[in-house]
Amino acid sequence: MSWAMQCQSYLPWGSWTQLRWSLSGSRGTRSVYLCAASVPGKLGSVPVGLGCVRYQGGSQKHSVQPSSSRHGLSQLRNVASSDAIKKHQKSLSAWFSHQPNEERQFGPSFSLDAVHVDPVIRESSLEEILKPSPDLTIQNQLQQPCSQVISLQNLFDVDACGRQVKNVVLYGTVGTGKSTLIKKMVVDWCHGRLPRFELVIPFSCEDLSHSHAPISLRRLITKKYQHLRDVVPMLGSSNLKVLFILNGLERLNLDFRLAGTELCCDPNEPVPPSAIVVNLLRKYLLPEASIIVTTRPSAVRRIPGKYVGRYVEICGFSDTNLQKLYFQMRLSQPGCSGENSAGSSSGEQENLVEMLSRNLERHNQIAAACFLPSYCWLVCTTLHFLYFTRTVPPSQTLTGIYTSFLRLNFSGEVLDSTDPTNISMMKYVAKTVGKLAYEGVMSRKTCFSEDDLQQCFEVEMKTESELNLLDVFRSDVFRFFLTPCVQPGKEHTFVFTIPAMQEYLAALYVVLGEKKTLAQRVGKELSEVIGKVSEDVAVVLNIISKVLPLRFLPVLFNLLKIFPRYFSRLSGKDRDAIAHTMAEELFKEEDYYNDDVLDQINSSILGVEGPMRHPDEAPDDEVFELFPIFMGGILSRRNRAILEQLGCSIKNLAAFEIAKAMKKTVIRNSRKGLPPSELMDYLFFLHEFQNERFTAEAIRSLRTVNLSSVKMTPLKCSVLASVMGTTCHEVEELNLTSCNLDTSSLRILFPVLLRCKALHLQLNSLGSDACKEIRDLLLHDKCVVSNLRLANNPLGKQGAQYLAEALAGNRSLTHLSLLHTALGDQGAKVIAQHLAENQHLQELNLGYNSLTDTAALHVVEVAKKHATLDKVHLYFNDISEDGKQVLHSLRMDRDGVRALVFLTAGTDVSDYWSNILNVVQRNLPFWDRERVQQHLALILQDLESSRRQTANPWRKAKFLRVESEVKKMLGKLQHGTL
Repeated sequence: MSWAMQCQSYLPWGSWTQLRWSLSGSRGTRSVYLCAASVPGKLGSVPVGLGCVRYQGGSQKHSVQPSSSRHGLSQLRNVASSDAIKKHQKSLSAWFSHQPNEERQFGPSFSLDAVHVDPVIRESSLEEILKPSPDLTIQNQLQQPCSQVISLQNLFDVDACGRQVKNVVLYGTVGTGKSTLIKKMVVDWCHGRLPRFELVIPFSCEDLSHSHAPISLRRLITKKYQHLRDVVPMLGSSNLKVLFILNGLERLNLDFRLAGTELCCDPNEPVPPSAIVVNLLRKYLLPEASIIVTTRPSAVRRIPGKYVGRYVEICGFSDTNLQKLYFQMRLSQPGCSGENSAGSSSGEQENLVEMLSRNLERHNQIAAACFLPSYCWLVCTTLHFLYFTRTVPPSQTLTGIYTSFLRLNFSGEVLDSTDPTNISMMKYVAKTVGKLAYEGVMSRKTCFSEDDLQQCFEVEMKTESELNLLDVFRSDVFRFFLTPCVQPGKEHTFVFTIPAMQEYLAALYVVLGEKKTLAQRVGKELSEVIGKVSEDVAVVLNIISKVLPLRFLPVLFNLLKIFPRYFSRLSGKDRDAIAHTMAEELFKEEDYYNDDVLDQINSSILGVEGPMRHPDEAPDDEVFELFPIFMGGILSRRNRAILEQLGCSIKNLAAFEIAKAMKKTVIRNSRKGLPPSELMDYLFFLHEFQNERFTAEAIRSLRTVNLSSVKMTPLKCSVLASVMGTTCHEVEELNLTSCNLDTSSLRILFPVLLRCKALHLQLNSLGSDACKEIRDLLLHDKCVVSNLRLANNPLGKQGAQYLAEALAGNRSLTHLSLLHTALGDQGAKVIAQHLAENQHLQELNLGYNSLTDTAALHVVEVAKKHATLDKVHLYFNDISEDGKQVLHSLRMDRDGVRALVFLTAGTDVSDYWSNILNVVQRNLPFWDRERVQQHLALILQDLESSRRQTANPWRKAKFLRVESEVKKMLGKLQHGTL
């Protein structure tokens, strides 16, 4: 049997395509509660609230909240008991309103009743679990619809034989939403939406597994829920309809043999908690009570089939319409875009939802991932991080999101509670799936065959225990990380559910030190053994040496210590290798001109707009630029603390030594000069690393920061501000040309901009509001900006007013470029009026601003009187021939200023002709080409006229050279090649 078949034999409850079919074609009526976010986590960690809208069929109606069951109240004539149940409901509701830290940390928090889409639940059977069809291959599963759908309200209806169901086993793999569904069930009962039961008592099997002391059922209930003291005596002695919820049965080791667990029908008799659970399921204790058990698939067989009335599997969001509904509700919440940007970001929220919906409709791989509600949460959290992050505190990192996502889903669970090794599920994943991920990164592939899986998971299986752990992994965890590929022609291969998860697990595999040769593994084990033995031998040798003065004993003792010391030095080499791997992957030259990693993540979630790739077209090379960034992020103190809870320990000393080794490699490589997108990745790496001392040393080596053409989202601006904020050194040049900056971006970057000597803000569509921020920047007493370029921004007259105010009070600015900023005559005059108050400006560029003679001459007259201003650029303005003659007559030695208007200076070529043509050529893609063509034609006429007026052959040659350059530019403009 192939590996895929073996894997599927442990995953018999449906498939990705089974889950993909719409529920509208299934039997029964589909009902969707728009109530609670399917947030991954354990029982008791998700918020609750009031209000519920239910969609059933095609109509919408408010569900009627039934009053407490009259039949139940008739049984509870004791007023104290009735009040006790109400207090119990209130207590449960308050408990479930506690939000997990991750829900508050990575975006807006929502009540369980506000954002919820019920996952698909289908009825199953023990035979289907134990004996899957041999024809149930991946391809067959991808073509089968999900059948036998059952709603949460009908779990305890009579079965096909007409028997009343009392025990229900709800099972599903990690991430399908078992715990969230149970939370929703409890909250529904608390608010009167589950009238079938008069009392609901939830138990966490994890909690019960920690206690082995005998305790009675009644004492156990009152210990957990003290409000039920008056109700507990009625259990078993009345017709009270009780529902016990046992969440996470895989945590308990149950023995249904009489020899292992004795019969007990007395709720007052103290027995171990596991015995209480066994007798409840046997229906020997409180036989009238209903019980729902949640568990992973591997533990389903722990309960004998004769004690189970119904098996149901939770299939997650098998309908893409459910996925779209979840995303629409989650991303459209008023608090999603932040407190101060609800109005401005509502359109962006709608656009995000629309792009995500289109990507799901393309049957993209993300649709397969989002069958798991947990991954829907991860997608929404990542989008919130990418689009609505205005500041980045230490807790806000991409690595932190993925680490917390794993904690929410695994929370330190052991893979198999019956296995003596008690290896944590996450540690097992890091050792096995991490190895597969790492080998994929190294070979630059994302699709894995059955042979790849066998090599990764089975090649080192030697013991019965290891094989049992592999069986549990296949049935419970495999589909959380790996899923069948949906690309045509690759249906028989597997890919990681989310592409970035491959890089995260590969990074975890390396940082945990799992990447070792056989000699290194044997050496480590031998070192540990000798180290332990040497402690015992030392005691014996000390005693013997006192009785027998043998000189060789100290020598033997020292020899025993040599190997552990020698191996500790080798382990230091391993940490150097980790640092080297990180640096090598971070600065790969073949990745230099890719999009930055944040844009790559955005594209992987929202897709790439445009025509879809043809199936026969060769794919692009796989890119794994997140891999080294995740390596750095995992080493941060916060993420190491979370991973410690998951059973993946990274010692402080190891993190310190890796960081020390990185200084030799990472910082040295960063000084070579990086393309803008790679520099952004490097800054993001430093942010994820969360090591302030290391970051400060790295940033001090960056005197020039070129991020031109990088789309600077609020997140990237926040990362840049955060990383640059670790030092206070002056930056020689910061290039933010064509970075989609706006007013809020300048506000975020304000502390960084203060320290930049040369600041390039061209081509950012900055308007008058942005000029207000720039004014405050230039008037700040710590501002060191000396060269400010604002070319090709629609500043306008109001923007000129703000800049003029800044010029009047600034003491650092020497060069200001306002080329093509829509100033007009009014804007130029406003700037000229404030120039007299400035004592430091040396060069002012007002070219291509539609200035007429009056404004241009007024600026020049003010410039003549200025103490330091000696150069004014006025080319490509609407200046008449008379105005040109006046400007031509200016002399530096006489008037103290030179106006750059034309390429000619009387009967000679201007000294600045190449500067003017270079400015024109650089800005042609952003200027009105017809207008530029007219100006170039006038310049050409002026050159030809001046050439005819001179008799100097040297000057004629210079004119001809300049004319040829202008003609070449005109020709390219006319043919559209420039």
